[in-house]
Amino acid sequence: MNEKTILLFFSFVLISCCFITGCESKAQTGAGLGALIGAGIGQAAGRNTESTVIGAAVGAGAGYLIGKHEENKEVKEHPDDFTKIEFTNSDGTTTIVALRKVDGGYVGPQGEHYNELPTKSEMKEKYGH
Repeated sequence: MNEKTILLFFSFVLISCCFITGCESKAQTGAGLGALIGAGIGQAAGRNTESTVIGAAVGAGAGYLIGKHEENKEVKEHPDDFTKIEFTNSDGTTTIVALRKVDGGYVGPQGEHYNELPTKSEMKEKYGH
């Protein structure tokens, strides 16, 4: 198999996985799309595997940052649609988790659903370190 065939195969697998499983956040969606676009640009520019991998890595990082920025912007523009839960981690740092208010409950940053407002300990278990 040549490099182009391998790249096309893995691109197809990546896209299929995204459609089958879905992404839980805009940051994850951005990372996936960025990796795919970056791999394509890297392959077109360098015509070798190294360029493709570098393009995918740079694209994933850039896509993640753009997606995370969009998530944060949404929270700032519509603060009444969100509830924030703040807790202290075991290392003394603080984590703030924004939950979107939806009909009949809340949705967390990873797409998980809660019928009622979760406790700090529940959020710490899922998002703490």
